[in-house]
Formats: sequence, structure tokens, C-alpha cells
Amino acid sequence: MDYGVSMAVTAYSMGPAAFAAAAEERGFESLFVPEHSHIPSSRSSPWGGGDTLPQVYYDMMDPFVALGAAAAATSRIKLGTGVCLVVQRDPIQLAKEVATLDQISQGRALLGIGAGWNAEEMADHGTAFRSRFRLMRDRVEAMSAIWREDEPFFESEFVSFPPMRTWPKPMQLPRPPVLMGGAFPHAAKRAVDYADGWIPLTGRGHDLSVEIPKFRALAKEAGRDPDALPVTAFLAPKDPGELAKLGDVGAARAVFMLAPESAAEILPKLDRLAQLAGQVG
Repeated sequence: MDYGVSMAVTAYSMGPAAFAAAAEERGFESLFVPEHSHIPSSRSSPWGGGDTLPQVYYDMMDPFVALGAAAAATSRIKLGTGVCLVVQRDPIQLAKEVATLDQISQGRALLGIGAGWNAEEMADHGTAFRSRFRLMRDRVEAMSAIWREDEPFFESEFVSFPPMRTWPKPMQLPRPPVLMGGAFPHAAKRAVDYADGWIPLTGRGHDLSVEIPKFRALAKEAGRDPDALPVTAFLAPKDPGELAKLGDVGAARAVFMLAPESAAEILPKLDRLAQLAGQVG
């Protein structure tokens, strides 16, 4: 099992370049950053983590700018969104941003995606909450065509464009890995249907020791190789026994979540997490 770290980059956190370099130096395989463009003041959509939305949701920086800085400061660590809100982004421009990140990182981009939970936030982007999952699929398929073809065109319910020419293409072909964020069973089914992996959260009422084997069975039933659809477990536990269970049931990657703090606070935590990862193996 590989190990990654995730932190929302803010004006008061350790910077993305320094954070990525520190994670790479300590042997972490991947780094993920989340996304929210804004939080409407009139929000009524419930947050799955509790009654009070943490301040960091209002403060996080753009993930692709942050990951570009991280790419320039590293050479090995994989760089991912955890997750990119595809339903709030123009697919033509997003395809270019992902391909650019993949090129400047020399093929290290991971596109974690999600449809989001904040109806008011996505409404400000012109996205209807009820059709967001269909929209997400259309945009992923449109981006895949852009990455794959020299003169792509696309026609679907939500995305339409005539033949175009746009570069760069990503270094990873036919596309950087698209990892579907969300809970079992619905996000797991979407991952099997049109993604390259699944990102569930540990905790919050979900038992990944049960759900990961079910996900692998879904993949097999759909004619896909479960080993070609890696599971990236976010909110990885910091107990050695619980962490080891993730690997035992088939998780390919465990990602530790860190609060947006200064280098003085983050670096000792990275040291402890690297030691834990080495202990579990």
C-alpha cells in the first residue's frame, strides 16, 4: 500500500511547494489538495462532517495553481486533486489545466473528481444540483476526448463543441488517472462505470473493510480488472492496526489528512506519519 498526504493550501498554511518537497523527502507517494471556489453566505446544504463548516472551506487556494507550484519543487511525488469539482468548471479549460499540470510534472498528475455537496456553491456556477452527476460524466468524457484526439469534437446532453485543436496533451495517455470521489455504493458504481479508481473516505459511518471488497466485486462483475481500479482511502486512520487493515482488504493508497498549518506545525506531523507508514509497510 502506498501512502499520501492531503492539505488544503491557504494563505496561513505551509506553502504548496515547501509542503510537497517535505512530503517527497519523507517518502510519501502522493499529495492531494482539495477544492472549493467559495462558500455562499446563504448556504443551507448540510456538510457531511458535522454541524459547523470549518473555516478552511472558505480559505482554500486554487488546486491547480497550488499543484503547479508543487510540481516545480519536486520530481517524484504524484500530484492530485482531492477532489476537483468538475461540475463547477468549464471542461475545455479544465482539460487544458490538467494536461498542463501533467506536462510540467512529467506525468505525475492524478485527477480526483467529485460532483460536490454544496447546492448553493454550484448554483453560482450555473450548475443544477439534481443533474450534477450526469453533468460530471459528460464533462469527464468530453475532457477524455480532448486529451486523446488531435481534433476532438463532442456532443452530449450537457457538453457540445465542434471539431477543435488544443494542446498540450497530457503526458499520461490516454489520460491522467481519473479517480472518483464519494461513498459506496453510488460513487463506487460511477468509478467502475467511467473512472480509473475510487476515492472513499474512512469513517463517517462507512466500513471500508466491507466496502472495498464489494467495490472489487462490482468491478469484476462489470468486466473490469479490480487491480486496474485502485482504491485511494482518504482520512486514513493513524492507528497502525486500523491502517494495516486497509491494505489487507485491497486499498492501494492511504491518504493522511492534515490541517492547514505552518511548517513548524506540519513538519513534525509529517515525520510521525512517515514513521507510521514505514511501520505498517
